[in-house]
Amino acid sequence: MIELDGSTGEGGGQVLRSSLTLSMITGQPFRIRNIRANRPKPGLMRQHLMAVRAAAAVCDADVSHAEVGSTELSFTPRCIKGGVYEFAIGTAGSATLVLQTLIPALLYADVPSVVKVSGGTHNPKAPPAHFIERAYVRLLQAMGAQVDFELKRFGFYPNGGGEVCAAIWPCAQLRQLHLPERGKLQEGRAEAYVAAIPLSVAQRELEYIGKALHWRDDQLFSHPLANDQGPGNALVIVLQSEHVTEVFSSVGEKRRRAEDVAGDAVLEAKRYLVSGAAVGEHLGDQLMLPLALAGGGSYTLDHVSQHAITNAEVIAQFLPVHVTFEAGERYSTCTVSRIRTDTAR
Repeated sequence: MIELDGSTGEGGGQVLRSSLTLSMITGQPFRIRNIRANRPKPGLMRQHLMAVRAAAAVCDADVSHAEVGSTELSFTPRCIKGGVYEFAIGTAGSATLVLQTLIPALLYADVPSVVKVSGGTHNPKAPPAHFIERAYVRLLQAMGAQVDFELKRFGFYPNGGGEVCAAIWPCAQLRQLHLPERGKLQEGRAEAYVAAIPLSVAQRELEYIGKALHWRDDQLFSHPLANDQGPGNALVIVLQSEHVTEVFSSVGEKRRRAEDVAGDAVLEAKRYLVSGAAVGEHLGDQLMLPLALAGGGSYTLDHVSQHAITNAEVIAQFLPVHVTFEAGERYSTCTVSRIRTDTAR
């Protein structure tokens, strides 16, 4: 039984999600205490609880203390089972985070899988659906995985009601991936989505981005959604390069100016562009686990967060790998390498 302290490092939900994924794949049970201890509301929220329940359904696990507000949990997996799954968070909690918990594990299933998750699709401090579809899935495919993703319906806070769907095929072995650079920039575009709020909000966001990034009008796209998908507003900046696609996002909130919403996404995009790194902070964090499953790899990233350091520590609890971060002048390099042991082959 692997013992984990959820208050370690950044002390958020990623410790739990990575542990669930790796426990399913390796068959190692774990117990975690102090879940989300560093958050304003510690313990399991609905989206974290759904990740636990979804993981348990996929591998027929035995779970204790799986309830809202719980600060500890034990999880004992069995075999991963492919198939068709549907999970409803019941709130605007992030559906993409639940899906990300399952996708790597279902690569190890016996048959293909289709997973639908309903909840929030564009949440603050969570990867939006566009990030999964264009950035994360592209790199999984580069590693030999076959994953298709679809955003079926937008879901915003506080109503939720969005839906994402992924089809995952078994993968015998992920390929190692080395990304020292992103390659030539092939396309840059910004997309602003609004539901049950004025289209002028999207237009102001795009106008700000056009000026800040010196982009043409044909790189800026406004998308009015059906009113029953709102109210809500989401903005994404997509940078498609030769080897990597990056997505930077921001979500509109009450009493926030459109220009401030756009400014958040622009700040991240500019940091990434100036750095010259292959991936940004968040994609670098998500890429670490697949590389560990592949047995190694490396990439350059524009910023190493405490979130990434904590994720590396969790991964090392389940797999015989070592994750290092080497700081450079403009960016850092993350290297995942397998530790040779008597039992590792």
